Amino acid sequence: MKIAGKVLPLVLAVAAAFAWTPSKAAGPTPCVHRLLVLSAFPGEIDHLLAATNVTHFETVHGRDFFEGTLRGNPVALAMTGIGIENADHTTRIALAHFRCDGVLAIDGIVFSGVAGGRSFIGDVTIPRRWTIDDGKSWFGVDPTMLSIAQQAAASVHLTDSVPLGDLACVGLDPDLIETIHMPQQPTIITGGDGKTADPFGGRELPCIPGGGDVFGCRPCRAPGLPRTHAIRFARDAVPFVDPSFFTGYFKNPTPSSTTYDAEDMETASVARVAGQFGLPFIAFRAMSDGKGDPLKLPGFPFQFFIYRQLAADNAATTALAFLAAWAAR
Repeated sequence: MKIAGKVLPLVLAVAAAFAWTPSKAAGPTPCVHRLLVLSAFPGEIDHLLAATNVTHFETVHGRDFFEGTLRGNPVALAMTGIGIENADHTTRIALAHFRCDGVLAIDGIVFSGVAGGRSFIGDVTIPRRWTIDDGKSWFGVDPTMLSIAQQAAASVHLTDSVPLGDLACVGLDPDLIETIHMPQQPTIITGGDGKTADPFGGRELPCIPGGGDVFGCRPCRAPGLPRTHAIRFARDAVPFVDPSFFTGYFKNPTPSSTTYDAEDMETASVARVAGQFGLPFIAFRAMSDGKGDPLKLPGFPFQFFIYRQLAADNAATTALAFLAAWAAR
C-alpha cells in the first residue's frame, strides 16, 4: 500500500468532502436541455461527480439528481441503484421530471459503471448493442455516440493501479490508497455485445443508508442523508428477507464462461427506456471481474469487491473523454 506522504491529501479530502454543499433551490430550475449521466452505485458515480460543476441538487421520488456542467455539457447525474428494476425506475423518473413546458429536456443518456466480461480486469468496453433476454432481442447504442467514443478513446490513458476505494463512504478520495498493480495495461474495447441480467427476480434491490460505496444510497462525495432513503429502505427491503435470495445472488459463476464483452445488471434496462423515448444512448463498462487477476480470486463477487474501484475509475475516465468530445462536436 502507498500510505506514506498521504496524510495531507487525506486531511484535504475530508475537508473537501464536507465543504461541498450544492445548492438546493426552492423553486424549479431554469429550463435547460441536458444529458442524463447515470451510474448504479456510489463508487461508480463519485469520479464523475467530482469532475462536475454542481449548481443544483434535488430529490425526486427518492432519487437524487445533481445538476450542473460536466466537460462542457449541461448534465443531470444520478445513481440508478443496483439492478434492472432500479435502473428502469430511475431513468423514467428522470425523463418525467426534466421537462421544458412539458417537452422532454433530456437529449441523451450516458451510463458509466463496472461489469463482468471476457476480457481483462480494468479493461473498458463500449458495446454496440445490449440484450436483456440473453440475445433474443437487442438495443443498439447511438451510432454517432459510439463513433465519437471510439475517437475519444484514442487519447485515454487507463490506470493499472488498484485503489482501495471509499469503503465507509465518508467522502474521501477513493484513489487515495493504492493496493496492487495489474500485470497488464488495461485497454478500451469498442463494439461487441453487452448483456444485462436480473438476479433479483423483478424486484428493486433497496439501497442501504450508510451502506458504503457499493450498497449506499447516495454518492460518497455528497454528504448528508435524507430521511426518504431510510423510508425507502424499510419499504423496499421486505421482499429480500429470504436468506436464500442472497446466497443465490452471490453464488460464484465460472469467470471464463461468458461469451459477452460485458455483463451487468442495469445497462440494457436503461437502453430500453432510451429507445422508447427516442434518445441517443451509450454505456461505458469496465471489467471488475474477468481475466488477469494477480490474486487468482474465483470470480464474482470476490473479484468485484477488490477491483470495483479500478473498474469504476477507468469507466469514468473513458466516459469523461467522450463527454468532452461530445460537447466539442
